[in-house]
Order: sequence, then structure tokens, then C-alpha cells
Amino acid sequence: MRRIGIVCASDTELAPFLERMDVARTTERAMLRFYEGTAGPLPVTAVYGGVCKVNAAVAAELLIGTFGVDAVVDAGTAGGLDPGVGRFDTVVAERSFYHDVSEDILTEFHPWMPSVYFPSDGGLLAAARAYAAEAGRPLRFGTIATGEAFIEDGDRERIYRARAPLAVDMETAAVAHVCYVERVPFLSVRTVTDTAGGSGAEAFERNCVRASKIAAEVTMGILRGWAGV
Repeated sequence: MRRIGIVCASDTELAPFLERMDVARTTERAMLRFYEGTAGPLPVTAVYGGVCKVNAAVAAELLIGTFGVDAVVDAGTAGGLDPGVGRFDTVVAERSFYHDVSEDILTEFHPWMPSVYFPSDGGLLAAARAYAAEAGRPLRFGTIATGEAFIEDGDRERIYRARAPLAVDMETAAVAHVCYVERVPFLSVRTVTDTAGGSGAEAFERNCVRASKIAAEVTMGILRGWAGV
């Protein structure tokens, strides 16, 4: 069975995955701790890589190059941007982009992308849509924006006006970027902690634990369908 890599930004976001895992081995690389084992019948290697794009990319590259995972899921929390996205809704990224990188950086130079968007894997998205039909909780499919700062009210409107993403975080596009150049299937599953109507670091801190548990539940449901178990 294919091994799945799960990368989270924080220990809070990783915790509900570890609760589901039978961990056989832990390995330290690049000051990160990787947990190898199974979650039910699924072979999983999980890590929290830290906040921001570079940290996320390091963790994703190690999952692929060192631990040989066959797919990577970036899971955890995000801030809602679309007015229709509510607190504790889960956003499944159909695609992702950097809101703080000039467009021609990725289209005119390596990896010479056809657009600014990193697409998510079609098979993982199909499994997510099948899961959504029976999940019993809100799943939203669309675009996630990624950048290096926690987004407060003023920047939310600016980012939303540019490309109408459903949510914003600091890691998704970076993990997608690594998977794109490595040609490894990728998906991002992010549950919303704060929105335009209730934003800021305080809302994130208050809702992070619950949102992380929801993201893990949704992620595992999707992966069971993807793996056919």
C-alpha cells in the first residue's frame, strides 16, 4: 500500500494525527521529528515542519526524498477569506498560489509553470469529493493563498480581491511547490479558525485545537477513500 506523508505546521495540528497512529519509529532529520507507522491500515509518515514557506518545503522534501512517501497531504488550519466560508469549515485546495511572490518568478523561471497556481492531485481531489458527500460537515473546494505573514483584516480584502481564494495560510503553496517539481501527488486540507467576521491571532489561538481535530478527521476520511480501505 502506498505510504502517505502528512505535514503540519505545528504540534497542535499534528497531535490528532498522532492519536490515530501506531508509531513504529521516530527519526530526526534537519531538526525535525518524523513519525513512521500506520493509521488504521494506512502507512503514514507524519511531521510538523514549523510555520512558513521554507520550513514547510524542507519538511515536504524530506518526506519525499528521505522517507519515500507516495503522496503528501498538508493538513491543519487556515484563515477564511471568502465571505461564505465559516469558522470550522474545511477548505480542500483544488489549487494554491503565493500571494507574496511576483507572478513571473514561477512562470518565466524554474519550474516554468503555465500559471501561478499549483494544482492539487486529481485522484486525491476525487476522493475528497466522494468523502464530502457523506462527511456530515462543511467541506469547501477552491483556492488557498499562501504567504509569509499572519493575515489581519486589511490584508484579507487585498488578497481576496486579487484571486478570490477561499482561505489563506503560510505553508500550502510551498508544500505544493515541492510536490509539483517532484511529481508527487499533493492535497491540502485546512480547517478555518478565523474569518473576516472574527479575525486575528486571538481567534486562531482560541479555535486551533478544535479546527486541527476536524482537519485530521477529514484528512483521514479522504485518505481511506483514496487508498480504497
